[in-house]
Amino acid sequence: MSMSECDAPAYELEVEVLVVGAGACGCTAALAAHGAGAQVMVLERDATPSGNTSLSGGQIPAGGSRLQELAGINDAAQILEGDLRSKAKGLSNAEVVKQVAGASGSTIDWLVEEHGVPLSCISNFIYPGHTVPHMHASPSRFGAEILASLLKAVYAEGIDLVTSARVVDLYRDRSGRISGVRVQRPDGVSEDLGCQALILACNGYGGNPDMLKKYIPEMAAAYYHGHPSNDGDAIRWGEMLGASLADMGAFQGHGAVCTPHNIHLGWPVITEGGIQVNRSGLRFSNENEGYSEQALHVIRQRDHVAWTVWDQRCQGIAAQMHSQQAAMEAGAIRECESLVGVASFIGCEEATLQETFEGVESMCRSEAVCPWGRNFESHPPLTPPYYVAKVQGALFHTQGGLEVDQYARVLRSDGSAFDNLFAGGGAARGFSGPSDWGYLSGSGLLSATVLGRFAGVSAAKWVGANRTSCL
Repeated sequence: MSMSECDAPAYELEVEVLVVGAGACGCTAALAAHGAGAQVMVLERDATPSGNTSLSGGQIPAGGSRLQELAGINDAAQILEGDLRSKAKGLSNAEVVKQVAGASGSTIDWLVEEHGVPLSCISNFIYPGHTVPHMHASPSRFGAEILASLLKAVYAEGIDLVTSARVVDLYRDRSGRISGVRVQRPDGVSEDLGCQALILACNGYGGNPDMLKKYIPEMAAAYYHGHPSNDGDAIRWGEMLGASLADMGAFQGHGAVCTPHNIHLGWPVITEGGIQVNRSGLRFSNENEGYSEQALHVIRQRDHVAWTVWDQRCQGIAAQMHSQQAAMEAGAIRECESLVGVASFIGCEEATLQETFEGVESMCRSEAVCPWGRNFESHPPLTPPYYVAKVQGALFHTQGGLEVDQYARVLRSDGSAFDNLFAGGGAARGFSGPSDWGYLSGSGLLSATVLGRFAGVSAAKWVGANRTSCL
């Protein structure tokens, strides 16, 4: 991969807005740019668009959508903004977070009403850090369902989407503006495409072991639950251009990926009162701080594993999610009639596990305080039959990336914005601050959809103000 500079490249084909990546961010950006009057082409490296979107739980947080209003949920952009900033301890980009939260509700409305994305509100449980039910999800709680609907919308609008087209090089003119890209096909044949504006929607660097060792060494050996094509291309291109990188140590982890099945549990198994214990049958953290930070807590246990235990009440809510159903079908979840069976599955002393459960029951009755600060009082104690799964901590996607402004323009290291380079989703700096504990559930798809929409509109405005004839 390189960065080429030239005065007046002779491209065989030139489009107004070129989008790299056909996940949720790329599709949203393409729809927004097309809707704003630009000619758009999307380039996707894989034969079938997938990416992290298809591996996600398909849930997008927003504040003040019409769906929430119809569901009787009292939410607002300011509440979501406060939750995002609180979870990140105020260490994210305040202006970007404000603008993204402010446009979150209207973006959900736009996706549903103009492009037929099948979303509805989740109101029967709340993720850690959400003070109200922000989440909007597809019927199966599965990201592949959202991506399929976005791709359908892209095709319906007549937007060109080219698959098996990996971008391997960027071209810029003498003024520093991006003028085009080089695309490589699976057979090794390359072609050059010109553009008036470029949107990087090709996610982060979770699939790049060398970059993980550099930026997130504590997760370099962790199981990677994201898409392998996330190898950091956008970030490396940005570095070559002199772009600002921020929060490169930030990531979204998950503390309950079943092993060896590699299927993640639905987090209601924890939010509704479930717990995690180590090989000795002991709790070791506040499980309900968030699934992201729980990944490292699990990784730090003996053999880097733990066991999640919950009951039928938790299971009833979690089972609405595609991943939970997949874990059940794969045999990753064991049902036990008593703690004797749970202890046998874990391989720990029954007496130790019994003592752990008695301690949690005391916390539910407000007779004891959790040493890690978890509040158990809002849910009853777990009751048999119990469900249990052996889990590992995993990396889902990185949160650091190209620094962007509130218009999704990529920023240089001196703080100035590139004229015609935009980014969103995992390619851009997230909202989590510098680490794992700042990730508010759903922020990945929030960045993909809202920043993607910002990028599309901004790119189209740039083209409109600087339009030249395309070949």
